[in-house]
Amino acid sequence: MKRDESSSRRSVIASGAAAMTLGTILPAHAQTTSSTAPRRSLRLAHLTDVHVQPEREAAKGFATCLDHVQGRNDPPSMIVFGGDNVMNVDSQEGSERAAVQMATWNDVIKQDCSLPYKTIIGNHDILGMQPVDGKKWAVDAFGLPGRYYDWTDSGWHFIALDSTSPNILRGGEGGYKGMLDDTQFQWLKETLESIPDARPVCIISHIPILSACAYFDGENEKTMDWIIPGSWVHIDARRLKNLFHAHPNVKLCLSGHMHLADNVDYLGVRYACNGAVCGSWWDGDYHEFGPGYAMVDLFDDGSTKIDFQNYPWTPASKEAPSH
Repeated sequence: MKRDESSSRRSVIASGAAAMTLGTILPAHAQTTSSTAPRRSLRLAHLTDVHVQPEREAAKGFATCLDHVQGRNDPPSMIVFGGDNVMNVDSQEGSERAAVQMATWNDVIKQDCSLPYKTIIGNHDILGMQPVDGKKWAVDAFGLPGRYYDWTDSGWHFIALDSTSPNILRGGEGGYKGMLDDTQFQWLKETLESIPDARPVCIISHIPILSACAYFDGENEKTMDWIIPGSWVHIDARRLKNLFHAHPNVKLCLSGHMHLADNVDYLGVRYACNGAVCGSWWDGDYHEFGPGYAMVDLFDDGSTKIDFQNYPWTPASKEAPSH
């Protein structure tokens, strides 16, 4: 998500958060679905919104985050990068610097990432915000099997989505919405139908499907109605909610995009928006949230535990001057 998107944030996706049951935002919070003690199947680290770039010592910050993740006493067995991996190849200026941004990303991954990882596409990873060629560029640049794909690990099924829908797909000019195209939605539906009922499912999107923190990223109540843009949270959230409700083994949805963190439990699904590795685009905290990532524990009964973690990082702009 870009700082200057606030000028175009006018479309409504939701009003009234009373129907949401909010989990604890920062401390660990567990879902319990069985009277017997569940066993942890997998621990992963969700690192979203890195926005790596040569400037602002972002490469050093990214490496510091990876060191913090991998140096824990109980480290994860894998990393999921949640999109907006590079600063911004979606704009004209950013696309002209795509090669240097990707070189920075690849250098840090090669030198500092020792864990297996998966990557998804964020809005800032789409070259020129082109719905076909720009997304193909991202798939090739990050070495993905496709713009959306799935895999299984440790008894869980994971589904990575492409949640950015450029407005050009609907006849508009510029910008995007959080939305699945019809082809992808049909693939998701068929994929969920193919998964055994006993296997829990984790869905990963860059843009949140459902989020509470979207209410507070800007003065969204100043009109005396809640105004949350469809570029912040999935505008097709109702359709996705209905699909998940038909498949009770969908247990967890991970996202980023907002640079804020929350957990929302709704109809048996936990929606976890997990902050930003870069914080406020490598310039410190964004609102109340510093640079960080989420540790995600997945259990054999489908329950989950999300723990948002800050890591030690001082922005270059805030360092004390040398003498």
